[in-house]
Amino acid sequence: MSTAPATLRMIEVSGPEALWLLEGSTLGRLVYAQRDLTVLRPARHVWEYGRLVIRTPAPAPATPETATYHADDIRTVPGTGWTVTVCGPVEVITDRDEAAHYRRTLSGWRHGPHDTLLRLHPKTVAGFRLARPEA
Repeated sequence: MSTAPATLRMIEVSGPEALWLLEGSTLGRLVYAQRDLTVLRPARHVWEYGRLVIRTPAPAPATPETATYHADDIRTVPGTGWTVTVCGPVEVITDRDEAAHYRRTLSGWRHGPHDTLLRLHPKTVAGFRLARPEA
């Protein structure tokens, strides 16, 4: 006698709730296109003043005008947690004082000389809660 696995649910959340979930985390992935390839880099982030500040081991000259940032918290309880994706224009943080502040507050990964700080201005935000089926 076999039992079929339970169907898990994805419940869409509002933009403000998705940003609230993102604000409560610090780890994600930066995704962008480079020479017809999709590049995915680990990143740390902080949500401040309506912008997402990201520290990633991506080379600054290769950073595109727009990018996607994805963060999630998939829990050990099967099928629970959340996922958030934010897309929008990005800019490299070049101000020395601002960069020094974020290098102190956001731990990151270094990949050779690549240690880039970006500011992403969200244009689209999508989020889902992952839930077990209702009883």
